[in-house]
Amino acid sequence: MNLRGIQESVGSRMTRRGFVQVGYSGLLGMSLPGLLAARAGAAGLAGAGTTGKAKSVIVILLSGGLGQHDSFDMKPEAPDTIRGEFKPIQTAVPGVHFCEHLPRLAARADQLAVVRSMSHPEGNHLVAVHHVLTGRPSNPRGASDLDRVASRDDFPCYGAVLNHVRSRNDGVPNGVSLPLRLVEGPLTWPGQDAGFLGPRNDPWQLRLDPNRPEVRDDSLTLPEGLDSQRLHLRRHLLGQTSVSGPNDPFLDQQDAALAMLCNGKVGTALDVDREDPRLADRYGKHVFGRSLLIARRLVEIGVPVIQATMGIVQTWDTHVSNFPRLKDELLPALDRAVSALLDDLRLRGLLDETLVVMLGEFGRTPRVHELTPGAVPGRDHWPAVFPAVFAGAGVVGGQMIGRSDKIGAYAVTKTFGPPDLAATVYKALGVDPATEIRDRLGRPLAICTGDVIDPLYSAVDV
Repeated sequence: MNLRGIQESVGSRMTRRGFVQVGYSGLLGMSLPGLLAARAGAAGLAGAGTTGKAKSVIVILLSGGLGQHDSFDMKPEAPDTIRGEFKPIQTAVPGVHFCEHLPRLAARADQLAVVRSMSHPEGNHLVAVHHVLTGRPSNPRGASDLDRVASRDDFPCYGAVLNHVRSRNDGVPNGVSLPLRLVEGPLTWPGQDAGFLGPRNDPWQLRLDPNRPEVRDDSLTLPEGLDSQRLHLRRHLLGQTSVSGPNDPFLDQQDAALAMLCNGKVGTALDVDREDPRLADRYGKHVFGRSLLIARRLVEIGVPVIQATMGIVQTWDTHVSNFPRLKDELLPALDRAVSALLDDLRLRGLLDETLVVMLGEFGRTPRVHELTPGAVPGRDHWPAVFPAVFAGAGVVGGQMIGRSDKIGAYAVTKTFGPPDLAATVYKALGVDPATEIRDRLGRPLAICTGDVIDPLYSAVDV
């Protein structure tokens, strides 16, 4: 068979079987760490007539928890031990104020809808992140953090669910996470992978070096001297000796890896050196900026779910030095990167079909205090009320949804929780929130139990 015939044969079989385990791992080595899943059995798709406005969703996670008082729900009339050191500034929306260290977002407030009454009961980082990234509470096996780490019994994240119900084999993953996996020592945060849906549905994990964000992840770079035609040929030859049965998850992952390598779109999206340096500078020369610039490039190639964590694990966990860290490190970088993302998406005509969501796993305590005597004051965990920012894909900008009390401790209006966030994300993507999936015991579970946050689309306060 000539090369063309081999390529046609490979193309016809690509969606059925991958490389055999022996040989393929040597061919690609470890250049595809933690790779992705490509296919899953099709479960329920969106209900009849259900459509979504978003082709992509970017979830910007502020790992550690952003304080409501120091960002989008300031309390300038509260005592100084509550309101803190920062001053409010007028935004583009009359009567709406943001923190003085978010001037770019303030200037774009007419594009944003801020829900100021997000709430859930989880005050622990691990279980709160799981709740926010899946829409479901986790099931800790004990009281310590080691009993709360990720397991294959966890509920799957958004990208994993989408891959399960709407699988694809075109070399573009349904879910991508960046810049790093949420891991600290022996603790791996739950909620960032496919959980009980299995590794074949895990989002692809991109890795950026926080100290050198300009260095690209070369996971999808073919070894020197190996092009896609030769890779197809090797795949065909190795496939002739395959003895694996159908639905082998390891080979399914290899199929997906090969599809991504041969497609080339994702590798190209990661090559931010192709961007105008002036545009890259607008995002900022830091991991926040690089992460969101890559997120925009992933939107362009059709990745539906992108989770961009701003920083590493607990970057925003400001128990100590809350105000110096926010002022000097965190808020300016976030303000610059997110504003550049919104501008970039809008100018490219992508904002109308991209839902941008930004939130932490919870908020921070109303009262500022010293964690230990003599420490620079900070704020602790506070899940009772916290903000989430939305833009794009039909969201009506320029509105504040929900209100907290005078000290920013509890909501005085209707609250919204992670299940409602999940329903909003799925509905935006055209997936019926009532869709059922099955856990490892075969039990049917709805992908979420909440309701779409309708005021985002109607400009009616609640």
